[in-house]
Amino acid sequence: MADSEDVSSAPSTPATPGTPGAPLFGGFKGERSGNFRRSLLKSCRCFSVEAWAMEEGNLGTVTCSLSPPPVSLARKVGAEFIGTLILIFAGTATGIVNQKTHGSETLLGLAASTGLAVMIVILSTGHISGAHLNPSVTIAFAALKHFPWKQVPMYIGAQIMASICAAFALKVIFHPFMGGGVTVPSGGYGQAFALEFIISFNLMFVVTAVATDTRAVGELAGIAVGATVMLNILIAGETTGASMNPVRTLGPAIAANNYKAIWVYLTAPIFGALSGAGVYSAVKLPEDEAAQEKSSPVRSLRR
Repeated sequence: MADSEDVSSAPSTPATPGTPGAPLFGGFKGERSGNFRRSLLKSCRCFSVEAWAMEEGNLGTVTCSLSPPPVSLARKVGAEFIGTLILIFAGTATGIVNQKTHGSETLLGLAASTGLAVMIVILSTGHISGAHLNPSVTIAFAALKHFPWKQVPMYIGAQIMASICAAFALKVIFHPFMGGGVTVPSGGYGQAFALEFIISFNLMFVVTAVATDTRAVGELAGIAVGATVMLNILIAGETTGASMNPVRTLGPAIAANNYKAIWVYLTAPIFGALSGAGVYSAVKLPEDEAAQEKSSPVRSLRR
């Protein structure tokens, strides 16, 4: 059989129900007749079809996949609760262990722990809930119409409950070492607000790119967001604890009864996330230009 011509597949976004970008599956849909009407191929949608070289007897490559079933809101909220619980438990526990062992974890260890937690949670629950894990992310997506406002209270409620559950579990496990898991500023409040705003901007800029732009490499969303979290902690960890997330601060603050500068951690990440999402939405290509760019020939760097 003659070799088929190379087929360039259209770029796609992460298949995250909570953060829609361009649909992963769409376009040509084959019709069947006769005994094949009830075939599974009827629900198959193809996203890349090359012109068929009938003169040479070659059949172009057709790539198909079944459309994923809808995810119920209860499953989304449940996945969001579990994902946030894992993230808060991992990030807070590393800080507590660092305090208990007199700094053996180091800032690099704290950054790696939280970045890895974000990465594995996105890879494991992103296709169910969108893996927001952060009220700032949820609010920013809703503000830019990438997420329905009616689901925002349930997502944020699940995130808050997960944070409180993780914090009190750690309080029981590591008592009396709980202070190390609380994010408090080591400098002035203005400096802390500025840093939390900037690192939250960085985080949401990357999240918006990989979750909503069809030209971004959505399959690497977990790695990209986890790496951004790690970088932000290396930048601001010594000064603010690099929260980037209101519930990262809220649960441990309640468990440790330490509310120092909590207003900074409840406001700066939200403003930073809104700014990051807005800026990326402003600079990315409009849909018509993106479609034109996809249709134009692209030279590959591979030889």
